[in-house]
Amino acid sequence: MALSLKDLPLAEIMRRAFEARIVVPAYNIAHIPMLKPIIETLSALRCFSLVEVARPDVVQFGAGSIRAVCEEFRKAGDRGVARLHLDHAPVIDEAGKRFDWKALIGEALELGFDSVMIDGSRLGLEENIAATREAAAMAHAAGVPLEAELGAVLGHEAGPLPPYEELFRTGKGFTALGDARRFVKETGVDWLSVACGNIHGAISEADRDKAKVRARIDLAHLAKLRKAAGVPLVLHGGSGIERESVLAAIKEGITKINVGTQIRQVYERRLKETGLVAAAGQAVADEIATLTREYFGIEGSAARLAGR
Repeated sequence: MALSLKDLPLAEIMRRAFEARIVVPAYNIAHIPMLKPIIETLSALRCFSLVEVARPDVVQFGAGSIRAVCEEFRKAGDRGVARLHLDHAPVIDEAGKRFDWKALIGEALELGFDSVMIDGSRLGLEENIAATREAAAMAHAAGVPLEAELGAVLGHEAGPLPPYEELFRTGKGFTALGDARRFVKETGVDWLSVACGNIHGAISEADRDKAKVRARIDLAHLAKLRKAAGVPLVLHGGSGIERESVLAAIKEGITKINVGTQIRQVYERRLKETGLVAAAGQAVADEIATLTREYFGIEGSAARLAGR
C-alpha cells in the first residue's frame, strides 16, 4: 500500500524524484506574504515542491527571519505537497567575510526545518569538504538531509559579471568531475548543487529589479556530473533558464531547481503597481501555477512520488 507523501521523509521523496526524473522546484520566500499563496497553489495542483529561505531573503528583502518563515509555513503548510528548506548557509558570505554558518544551520535544525544547506563554494576544495562533512554530521544527527554546493554558481558577487557567453564558453566556475566524486564520498552530503551554466539572479540594490541573463545548461557536462556524484543534483539560479535546457537537465539528474528572482520580481512589481499585498500574492500564485503546469509540467507530481 502506498504511503501518503505526508508520511515519507524528505530524503526518501528526493531519492524517488531522482530515480524517476521528477523535478522538485524550491521557491525562495523573499517576502513573508508570498508563502501562503505558494502553498495554496501547490495544494490545488497537488505538486510537490520545497519552500526555502536564504540569508539574502532575510537581510536584503522582506523575509524577516528564518523563524518568521518557519512560523508562517507551520500555519500554511501542507506537508503532502511542501517541505521547508534552509537555503545557502554560507561559510563565506557575498561580501567575502566569514559567516557563522553553524549558528544558522543549528537554528534551522532547532526550528524543525526539513532540510538544510551549507554553502562552502567560496572555499578551496579541502576546506569545503571539511566544513560540509561537519555540517552533514549536524544535519544527520537531527535526521535531516544536507545540501551543499561545489563549483561557483555566480551572480551574487559584488560588481558586474563577465559576459554570460564568455562564462559558458570557458566553463568558469563549472563543477569539476573529479572534485564532485571525491566531495560526495568524503562528506556524506545528500544533494549536491552544481555549476554547469546556471547563474544566480543579482541581489544588489542597483540590479535586483533587472531581468536575469537568459542562461542555459551544459548538458554533456551535467551528464558526467550525475555519474560522478551519484546523488540528486541541484540547480541554483533556476529563474530565466531556457525551458528546453531545464527539461533536458531534469533527465540528466537535476532533481531540485531553485526559483527565486522570478517570483520575487512578480511579487514586488505587482505590489508597487497596486499597493495591495493580496494582489501581489495572487500574482505569485498565478506564476507558480504557470511554472507548475507549463514550464516544469509537473501538476500531480505528489501522487507520482507517493507511488499512486
